Amino acid sequence: MSVAVSIVEDDPQARKIIAGWIGRASGFRLAGEWGDAESALKLLPEKKPDVVLMDINLPGMNGVEAVRRLKRALPATQFIMLTVYEDADHIYNALSAGATGYLLKQTPRDELLSALGDVHRGGSPMTSNIARKVVQSFKRPSAPVPPGQELSPREQEVLELLARGYLYKEIAERLNIGVPTVNTYIRRMYEKLHVRSRAQAVAKFAHLSDSEQKPPAATRARQPG
Repeated sequence: MSVAVSIVEDDPQARKIIAGWIGRASGFRLAGEWGDAESALKLLPEKKPDVVLMDINLPGMNGVEAVRRLKRALPATQFIMLTVYEDADHIYNALSAGATGYLLKQTPRDELLSALGDVHRGGSPMTSNIARKVVQSFKRPSAPVPPGQELSPREQEVLELLARGYLYKEIAERLNIGVPTVNTYIRRMYEKLHVRSRAQAVAKFAHLSDSEQKPPAATRARQPG
């Protein structure tokens, strides 16, 4: 069964290119494309796509607010931000609104299609430098994490490896687990992030700063010498 993908992108040329990639790719089908959030809000819920690629800088309502509203109507749909913005504010606002992935617009075709498959299977695809920014933001001194909301030791290991640029497959090989298991750990981490603001997320996970002093064994093994 093919993965239904919708696009919300105001640049007609970029929208045409991405639509062509999806339309020609095996295992995917295009389920509508829109140039603004307002049109998507009216028509996208009828399509019930599996995944939505959402630009942030749209005319009128921005993509983050569009995701926030559409997620209520389409809780089973996964949203990936496809944008030029890579600053912490945009990343955290998008994730807290309900986005599951965050990719930059220069993402190559094969990587974009792989991300669409990953998010449909339960992953949380992110451009590697975006993942590093997320982890670096976690590593700031702050308040203790309430019981039951902290990251598990294995989730911390996965975050550390993501921060160092490992791909999902490389993380699986390094930790001797399957790629679906890696996807599960990543999904859990970003689910915890989705329900909090940036400031709250940084405070909750501040204990990760300890890993700056003592990297996990899997990370140490990667380092030379």
